[in-house]
Amino acid sequence: MKDGFDNEKYLKIQSEHIKERIAQFGDKLYLEFGGKLFDDYHASRVLPGFQPDSKLRMLMQLADMAEIVIVISAVDIEKNKIRGDLGITYDQDVLRLRDEFQNRGLMVGSVVITHYTGQESAKAFRNKLKKMNIKAYYHYTIPGYPSNVALIDSDEGYGKNDYIETSRPLVVVTAPGPGSGKMATCLSQLYHENKRGIKAGYAKFETFPIWNLPLKHPVNLAYEAATVDLNDVNMIDPFHLEAYGKTTVNYNRDIEIYPVLDAIFKGIYGENPYKSPTDMGVNMAGLCIYDDAACCEASNQEIIRRYYTALNQYANELCSEEEIHKLELLMQQAKITTDYRRTTVAAKEKASLTGEISSAIELKDGTIITAHTSDLLGTSAALILNAAKHLAGIDHEVKLIPTEMIEPIQKTKVTYLKGNNPRLHTDEVLVALSMLSPTNGNCRKALEQLPKFNGCQVHATVMLSEVDRKIFKKLGVELTCEPVSKKPKSFLTGIGI
Repeated sequence: MKDGFDNEKYLKIQSEHIKERIAQFGDKLYLEFGGKLFDDYHASRVLPGFQPDSKLRMLMQLADMAEIVIVISAVDIEKNKIRGDLGITYDQDVLRLRDEFQNRGLMVGSVVITHYTGQESAKAFRNKLKKMNIKAYYHYTIPGYPSNVALIDSDEGYGKNDYIETSRPLVVVTAPGPGSGKMATCLSQLYHENKRGIKAGYAKFETFPIWNLPLKHPVNLAYEAATVDLNDVNMIDPFHLEAYGKTTVNYNRDIEIYPVLDAIFKGIYGENPYKSPTDMGVNMAGLCIYDDAACCEASNQEIIRRYYTALNQYANELCSEEEIHKLELLMQQAKITTDYRRTTVAAKEKASLTGEISSAIELKDGTIITAHTSDLLGTSAALILNAAKHLAGIDHEVKLIPTEMIEPIQKTKVTYLKGNNPRLHTDEVLVALSMLSPTNGNCRKALEQLPKFNGCQVHATVMLSEVDRKIFKKLGVELTCEPVSKKPKSFLTGIGI
């Protein structure tokens, strides 16, 4: 667990490259920001050293000339799509993003609802935005998109969309997540600006896939794993190969849309300044990796985490079996199995030895700590105590929380609150430690170790409760779980296990 990405170099060369692209065009530049503008935890996981707010920090340097347009798909509103890293819906995240941007002195001009076909939930969200004095626009689905260029580049295609009123030369188009329609929003605006005699340009700031890494590099495979529900596939950019004779990596949606962009640019300028989808991008991340092995390790871990997440969703009927098979193929391409994740192996071994639900954590120095359920503690609570004692140098046999303190809590949970599980969860254990810490030095030392959990890997042999998952998330722990909901007699032998 070590860094492999130079974040300061990235900030410097990335901001310089964006400024060069702004200068390339005339009146206005629409800059599509792919991924997360801040809270980009996927990038920070697969490129250790990358800071989650790096792109935001760059944008703040251009605050005086920039405004932000937030895009959300009506389809995502309709199905209450959740941001997996934050646990909130996309429409809630639009409002959160707006507040975050404005609190940092950035102007948010409007919200665009894309893929609109009359969804009632989208109408309700637009009305909500209007009541908050937020400008909101509709962009419609276009039959035959993206192949029907003649229709797309017409008054019945992009021309049917609402024109987004903007006031600054740099318009940053972002969204809560992928597949929201950011590029189509930019291209629609190019069409409308041209109708109004405004010379506008387009560029794309997408961290992944990284164009100058190999197609099957773990960092790029991890991106495919992260977007498996969108059917995104990394591809060699055929337009770039033809134009320059050089192999670069892009993804299918950008390659599919390139002929549309080519036609629109030719309509505006008479020629297209970009010879390939790769040319459209401004991403410099691949030039800032200084330890490839560290990034490969981090990316392989991410692929396995995504696989376990899909298995858990499948067990809860929240994803398709097809998504799981796609992730299995990605693991094969990366030449890894779930056993590559050391905590997975350790947790299963502990369960086999004890016959109990078990878990394991890998600390920053590579040490593996395990735990299992007991009459008093759930496996997650026991794991936190065991790991904290190890980090604090406290003997494993020392009981941080006395039994006479745990038993009354259990009585309250079962007798008064009518619960079925008397064992303490992680939050209850941490509260107990906090209460004891003023008078118990060991408890105080154990609590002081919690910041060291950030970035550690944990695996459990069952799907943990929501309480335990949230605590691990707050501690910065990367968690995976076997896709079973109760103590198993044997582990799944079906899909991927």
